Amino acid sequence: MSYRFEKVSDVEYQVGVGAKKGMRVPLKIFANETLLQKMTQDKTIEQGLNVATLPGIYKSSIILPDGHEGYGFPIGGVGAFDVKEGVVSPGGVGYDINCGVRLLLTNLKVEDVKPVLRELLDEIFHNVPSGLGSEGKLRMSFDELDSAVKDGVGWAIKRGYGWKEDAEFIEENGCLRGADPTRVSVTAKKRGLPQLGSLGSGNHFLEIDYVERIIDGEVARGFGIERVGQIVVLIHTGSRGYGHQICSDYLKTMEAASRKYNIWLPDRELAAVPVESQEARDYFAAMACAVNYAFLNRQVITHWVRESFAKVFKKDASEFGLNVLYDVAHNIAKIEDHRVDGEMRRVVVHRKGATRSFPPGSRHIPSKYREYGQPVLIPGSMGSASWVLVGTEAAMEASFGSTAHGAGRMLSRHEAMRRFTSRQIRGMLEERGVYLRVADMNLVAEEAPGAYKDPDEVVEVTHRAGISRKVARLVPLGVVKG
Repeated sequence: MSYRFEKVSDVEYQVGVGAKKGMRVPLKIFANETLLQKMTQDKTIEQGLNVATLPGIYKSSIILPDGHEGYGFPIGGVGAFDVKEGVVSPGGVGYDINCGVRLLLTNLKVEDVKPVLRELLDEIFHNVPSGLGSEGKLRMSFDELDSAVKDGVGWAIKRGYGWKEDAEFIEENGCLRGADPTRVSVTAKKRGLPQLGSLGSGNHFLEIDYVERIIDGEVARGFGIERVGQIVVLIHTGSRGYGHQICSDYLKTMEAASRKYNIWLPDRELAAVPVESQEARDYFAAMACAVNYAFLNRQVITHWVRESFAKVFKKDASEFGLNVLYDVAHNIAKIEDHRVDGEMRRVVVHRKGATRSFPPGSRHIPSKYREYGQPVLIPGSMGSASWVLVGTEAAMEASFGSTAHGAGRMLSRHEAMRRFTSRQIRGMLEERGVYLRVADMNLVAEEAPGAYKDPDEVVEVTHRAGISRKVARLVPLGVVKG
């Protein structure tokens, strides 16, 4: 299907409300011509238009430059809905609830790590379970799991899995309020119980990176990025089978409830219910549990990364820094206040494959960063660059305080495996000096850098659009992959 794209700027396009029956707002797309062309080759645009038909949506349905086809909403999609007249949709959050990324800073330099890189990656690989169906090392009861997801990162820190100050540098301080484990199915709990503290598979990874370039020195120093060559650790994972099952459970509930509330849907994958309905309240309570599970997951992994550094370097982990720069969620729905038509309104912002990008002065970001803005972390694909950016005031107006979350897929996993071999990808990474430890070598081709958009191109669009600004570019030395 062809659409008429109105070019607003070199990095922004719009599709008007007449493009599809039932549209209530336009579709806004942040992209350059190359990225836009890719979006037209799958259902990305169609899904963005579908979101624009949902009740109570404000301003625009938004597709970010990493946008690609998802379930219901496009991945890289943002939609904000009135808390009284609008809806909540599990498809607007996704299956991997609070898939997100955490960045740890160190005081080490490239030359400190290169001599022990293989030993360090091997130790991390041994300490952090990874791969499809991987199980963590924690052994918990159902009651303990319920307590953990209610308390979030605080639960882990009290038990020695982290430092007290870690929570300050996590979105929502590592605990989204309203979590109620009684709204989570036994099946979800069974799936989540053995997996806490594991990396999982797919596009999840743990990397040892170095700062290759600093673009904004003042903000970088404010964030603790002191110099080119500084070693950092990137942790990218989510809520594992626990969040996946919660999404599956509530999609079934809401598909039936959509009919009950007479909500017209252009696609059943967009199953949605009124924000004030009981079904929505139940979903928010369960979703918060999955959000907190993911924060906990990254927290426990952080603890084992610190233990790995301590063992290899034979010193206490705190001597290397290894403090949290920030931890930000990618797949989440949150009630926030945003300006619409000149008035502040309370809305439910769905960010699916999208990262919060709040400006300087926001009370929702750590006091240490308030004069600069929120750290924005955009991981690349396996072996490609990742980025640290900073939130902007412009994002609050243009995208409900949201920006891109990663590179975004270019090829399906099947197509990637057809085009690349795992041996080829490992060889390419070794040529770049990147050491790879992987749970299943046969799956490496699925996550080949060529299967994803160029993260530099995605970041360039976000920077030029003003929805987040470049701070520093990170390049991997070693990758642990599920």
